Amino acid sequence: MPTTGDRFERAVSIMDRLRAPGGCPWDREQTFDSIKPYTLEETYEVLEAIDQRDWPELAGELGDLLLQVLFYSQMANEDGTFSIDDVLDRLADKLIGRHPHVFGDIKADTPAEVLRNWEALKAEEKKKRDAGKTEHSEPESILSGVSSAMPAWLEAHKLSLRAANVGFDWPNVDGLFDKLREETAELREHLKEFPAPGPQPQSRGIAGSGQAKISDDLRRRLEGELGDLFFVLVNIARYLSLDSESALRKTNRKFRRRFQWMEEQLRATGRTPQQVPMQDLEALWQQAKQHESSGQ
Repeated sequence: MPTTGDRFERAVSIMDRLRAPGGCPWDREQTFDSIKPYTLEETYEVLEAIDQRDWPELAGELGDLLLQVLFYSQMANEDGTFSIDDVLDRLADKLIGRHPHVFGDIKADTPAEVLRNWEALKAEEKKKRDAGKTEHSEPESILSGVSSAMPAWLEAHKLSLRAANVGFDWPNVDGLFDKLREETAELREHLKEFPAPGPQPQSRGIAGSGQAKISDDLRRRLEGELGDLFFVLVNIARYLSLDSESALRKTNRKFRRRFQWMEEQLRATGRTPQQVPMQDLEALWQQAKQHESSGQ
């Protein structure tokens, strides 16, 4: 019976064979940059399987995500920069180093104590890094390490969490709702400059048709205020210990289910959404919600 180690070694050797001369032409031509989009795609497919509670599918998606790790490690090994052994060693060392309450003599009986220890360890690591810099080196920002390449909602969460860890935070969730009202009011104030009759829904047909032209300055200010609004919503999710990305994905999925139910009802009568007045679509939408809540 093969062990977990045997199975891992087999996967590593397969990846090596695919990249070797005489291996797969597609795999051999890939680079770190060309693989990046697949890494993001596989990550989202893992999240989708979790949201769907599809555990057999999750096993397969996690395998696809692990493939990305093996792929990067194999390419790095070919370049002589690092290998899968280095990846595993650094992972094991970090797990041990960041869990002194398990592998050392530090006491932490609650998740809150674990988090406090975690932040203290990261602060100590940062102090050691700073000590190795020259006197002319710029001090490292609290926000260093938060990648701007990640989804904007996740980046906002991580940035605000880093700031909160040093005390820059709202005192309570009521303060966040006050900020939400403030940002909403600021957005509405800028909308007063929108050409009459104000923002309108896009006309059916050509995307963007029916919308008034606005100046670049007003568009920039509206975008800024909308971004501020989103940032506050992310922080409300953080206060509630919720994942804003996951929450929005679930709402997207809910919208898809309900809208497709509406389409099915319309098809049964030989119609499409384009042929139906908005008030009839709204009535169907309410029926879709009732249908879903009743579990029919």
